[in-house]
Amino acid sequence: MSKPIVAIIGKPNVGKSTFFNYLAGSRISIVQDTPGVTRDRVYAETNWRGRDFTLIDTGGIEPDSDDIILSQMREQANLAIAMADVIIFLTDIRQGVTAADKEIALMLKRSGKPIVLVCNKADNIEKDKDEIYEFYNLGIGEPYPISATNAIGIGDVLDAIYEKFPKSDENENDDDKIKVAVIGKPNVGKSSLINKILGENRAIVSDIAGTTRDAIDSEFENDKGKYILIDTAGVRKKSKVKESIEKYSIMRTLLAIERADVCLMMIDAVEGVTDQDAKIAGEAHEAGKGVIIVVNKWDAVEKETGTLENYKKDIYQKLKYLSYAPIIFISALTGQRVNKLFDLINQVAEQNSMRIKTSVLNQVINEAIAIVQPPSDKGRRLRIYYGTQVSTKPPTFVVFVNDKKLFHFSYERYIVNQIRKEFGLVGTPIRIIAREKSDKEAQKEGF
Repeated sequence: MSKPIVAIIGKPNVGKSTFFNYLAGSRISIVQDTPGVTRDRVYAETNWRGRDFTLIDTGGIEPDSDDIILSQMREQANLAIAMADVIIFLTDIRQGVTAADKEIALMLKRSGKPIVLVCNKADNIEKDKDEIYEFYNLGIGEPYPISATNAIGIGDVLDAIYEKFPKSDENENDDDKIKVAVIGKPNVGKSSLINKILGENRAIVSDIAGTTRDAIDSEFENDKGKYILIDTAGVRKKSKVKESIEKYSIMRTLLAIERADVCLMMIDAVEGVTDQDAKIAGEAHEAGKGVIIVVNKWDAVEKETGTLENYKKDIYQKLKYLSYAPIIFISALTGQRVNKLFDLINQVAEQNSMRIKTSVLNQVINEAIAIVQPPSDKGRRLRIYYGTQVSTKPPTFVVFVNDKKLFHFSYERYIVNQIRKEFGLVGTPIRIIAREKSDKEAQKEGF
């Protein structure tokens, strides 16, 4: 089941960023905070009353002039609205209801999405309570007075959001389907690949419009299995693309990565790996997703002996952190090797979910220690007592050591390589977490 998405909407200077930053803080048990490629914090993974959800900051909704409702603002607001399951409409209680608030309220009501109306800057609830009644005129429902700066009234807002989340039983069970996000920079062929797959393979269960996430999800089934294909191409603007719109493009990609089991990282064979490719691929790696590098437009490349192998070497050189990811060369235009993608997708999804028995894992770790002795510093040598797998997606292992400072990155990488050598784990990152135990504690546990 996908996490609900909550978008914060409002005119400029009502405190959206302050509100977002508070909700994204430790007070509500942050799960993960993911920066966008532009290093702006566009969304955070959070939790309230045991329910994980994704919070979107729409701080980029700014007018180009004194006229609030311009096409630029509408575009940004509509993108956020399209993504959201629940919308927080943030207003300023000190300003009262403005013309801009009325326009935004109208936009939000047309969306049909659940809305929580919040009146910020109510630093003194008792003093400001009379001002709240004006906001009932927006026709959205009960307004919640808060002070984002002073953390007043936040719990009531979160409870209201929680009550509007889609019920668990309202979401289709997608556990038997592999969610595949097609990611990459613009014009690399993401939509062309999905169109080729859906056009050539007729066993399509259904098409799901991107009702909440501004992307097209296509349910798809063939003889290899059941899949949900997530196209991150998003809305194309013919007019001049502005920085704020680019931020939403990045957000769409990040949200798609977060939802995916496997990411198809598409690269233009003619252009080769660019800095933008490296940033997008890095997001998938950091998110712990299975990754397949898909080199598209391979039919447009002039080839000679060794072209393919040299191209692979160049990719791994520029994307060193994705050395575990398999590479496939395709043409979305002609369909070349497209049918081979699904065997790879199945393999990578399986590897990303692999569980390794503790006894087998420790046998591999002990053999690795015997081959290459752990590092030492000032006469004190690293001791690895034992390891255990704590989670999947990606496979994550905790190793108990005598001193975390001695567990250098180079030796961690060596252990990871030995695990890969034994178990494969193709297409998935591996995470190692070091935790300290004293010699006495380890001896008591039999290590």
